[in-house]
Amino acid sequence: MKIGIIGLGFVGLSLTSVLSSKGYDVIGIDVDKEKREKIINGISPFFEPELENLLKKGLKKKLKISDDFSLIKDCDFIFVTVGTPQNTDGSINLSIIKKAVTTIGEILKRSKKKPIILVKSTVIPGTMRKNVLPILEKKSNKKAGKDFGLISNPEFLQESTAIKDTKFPHVIVLGGYETEFMKKAKKLFMKLHPNVPIIITNHQTAEMIKYANNSFLATKISFINQLSNICQKIPGANVDDIAKTIGLDPRIGKLFLSAGPGYGGSCLPKDMKALINFANTTGVNPTLLNAVEQINTKQLEQIISITKKKLGNLKSKRITILGTAFKPGTDDIRDSIAIELIKKLQKRKANITIHDPKSMKNTEKIFGDKIKYAKTIADAFSKSQCVIIMTQWKQYSKINNNNIKKMEKRIIIDSRRILAEKELVADYQAIGIGNNQ
Repeated sequence: MKIGIIGLGFVGLSLTSVLSSKGYDVIGIDVDKEKREKIINGISPFFEPELENLLKKGLKKKLKISDDFSLIKDCDFIFVTVGTPQNTDGSINLSIIKKAVTTIGEILKRSKKKPIILVKSTVIPGTMRKNVLPILEKKSNKKAGKDFGLISNPEFLQESTAIKDTKFPHVIVLGGYETEFMKKAKKLFMKLHPNVPIIITNHQTAEMIKYANNSFLATKISFINQLSNICQKIPGANVDDIAKTIGLDPRIGKLFLSAGPGYGGSCLPKDMKALINFANTTGVNPTLLNAVEQINTKQLEQIISITKKKLGNLKSKRITILGTAFKPGTDDIRDSIAIELIKKLQKRKANITIHDPKSMKNTEKIFGDKIKYAKTIADAFSKSQCVIIMTQWKQYSKINNNNIKKMEKRIIIDSRRILAEKELVADYQAIGIGNNQ
C-alpha cells in the first residue's frame, strides 16, 4: 500500500511522520523548496514535540519527499492537507486546494489506479460537492465513486500535541458516499486506530463538523474570559477555582477553560471568521459567534487598559512581553494575541523587549530591530518598567523576586496567573483574580 500526502504543513507533516515511522510507504509532496530541503534532512520547519524524531525514523524507512506530483500516480490513498488561508473579508481562500486537486485530476487521467482521495484541509460546507468533486472529474475525465473515491476527512489536531493526536485521535470523520471506496477507507482507519469511533456522514456534514468543533472551543475560551473579567471586579474572586469546579461537571468538561488574553493560532481565529462569513451568506445571523469574537478582541484591550493604568502614558516606557507563541509547546505566532499586543503598544510608542523559549526567530521576522530580544528571562526583566506574561511556558513559573529586583518599576501583569501563588515584591495584577485595585 502506498500513501501520498499533498502539503507538508502542520497537519500534513505530522501525518507523514507518524505513518512513515510505522513503516508505511509514504510520499510527501510540497512545492516549497526550502521546506522540502529541511524535511529531507530530518529537520521540521516548525517546532512540534516528538515530530523530528518520527520524521527521522520515517526517512530511514520508506518515506520520500518531493515536489513531483506525478509520484502519486501509484498511490492507493492520497491525503490533501494544503492550507486554506483567509481572505480579507474572513472567507477562506480556496486557490491552493483548487490548484492541488487540479493537478491530482490531471495525474488520475494518466493512471490506471483507483485511489481514494481524502481531503483533510479545512473547507466550508459545500466545497467538496461544488468545487473539489467537479474539478477532479473534469480534469481526470473519470467518475467519483467508480474510478476514484473522494472523502472528507477533517482533522482535529492541537499544536503542541499533534503527534499524540495523530496517533490517538478521539474520533475519525469520513464524509462522502457509501461506496467500496468508503469501505476501504474505514478499513484503513480501523487498522490505524482500533477502538476509535468512526463517524460516516455526507461531505457537507463532515465539513461542518470541523467548524462546529473549533467554534465551540473558541466559545468556551471566550466564556471563561468573560467570567475572568467579572472576577477581576470582585475582591478575592479567582477564575481558576471557578473553571476547575465547573470543569468537573461532565456536561461541561475541563478543557479550554483556561482564562487568558484570548484565543489565537492558525485555526480558531481563522475558522471562526470563516464560519461567521459562511453563516451570513446563508442568511443566518450568527449572533453567538459574533459575540465570541467580540469578547476575544476586547480581552486584549483590557490588558492594554491595565498597562496604561499602571504606567500612565506609555510613550518610551520599557515594557517586556514574556511569550509570543500563541500557546506553550509551539513556535507558532500566527494570530497570536501577544503579537497583536506588541503592535498596539508600538503604536503608543512604548519600547518593547520580548522573550520566548521557541518563537523568538518567528517574532523577529515580523518586528526586526524595532523591538529588543532578551536571550534569558533575567535579561528580559533587567531595567524593565512593566512585565506582561502572555504565554504559559513552564519556564515562567520559576520567576522569582531576584528577577523582579532587576526591574526599574516592579509592575507585573500576569494574563495566565502563573505567579499568583507567589509572594512577590511587585505591583502584581493577575487577570481573572479580583483585588482592591
